[in-house]
Amino acid sequence: MQLTEALTQRRSIRAYQDKAAEPELIREIFTLAQQAPSNCNSQPWHVSVVSGEARDKLEAALIERVSNGQKPVSAFKPYDIGFVGDFKERQISCAVELWNAVGIAREDREARTELFLDNWRFFGAPHVAFISMPLNMGEGNALDVGIYLQTLMLLMVDRGLACCPQGALALYPEPVFEIAQVPDDHGLLCGVSFGYADMEADKNKLKMPRLSVDECVTFID
Repeated sequence: MQLTEALTQRRSIRAYQDKAAEPELIREIFTLAQQAPSNCNSQPWHVSVVSGEARDKLEAALIERVSNGQKPVSAFKPYDIGFVGDFKERQISCAVELWNAVGIAREDREARTELFLDNWRFFGAPHVAFISMPLNMGEGNALDVGIYLQTLMLLMVDRGLACCPQGALALYPEPVFEIAQVPDDHGLLCGVSFGYADMEADKNKLKMPRLSVDECVTFID
């Protein structure tokens, strides 16, 4: 697959086939992702890939905590602290577009809550990767992890898999550290649910628009 094709095909997939990816394919993807660039070759990321019984056990533990109203915990700055103005409007629009895609009315709080819980069900994906970095690092190091994450997602598209990066999967770290064996001196940045996409699902027919290049990039001669 050409890079341009992978970029345009990639989207956040929120429904998956009941079909696990081959272990050899998963290992190949994560091996290639190690080629992602990083500052001073520091490679600050750690990734735990969870599948099978461990994945199901982790889902149950996370759903229990969310359903019981346990307070989320962020090792690093929360993702949405800067969501004001246009950023907040795009966040709300993203949620509304998803509700519309699956036929949920904005006032249907029960259905919205059930949809929200899908985050911690990994959207039904058979695999989930948890990405962390050392707690003593900061935003500059997180840039490296972001480059790694984009590399990983494009490789998944190239190899026929789909994925959804999720900041929500970093909010309840206790069972993740226990089951996914995250290093004690690390903090979770995000999770990535992945597998084979179910493209018949209404959730996956949604593709969010992007701003034009002129709204985001200034060209100076």
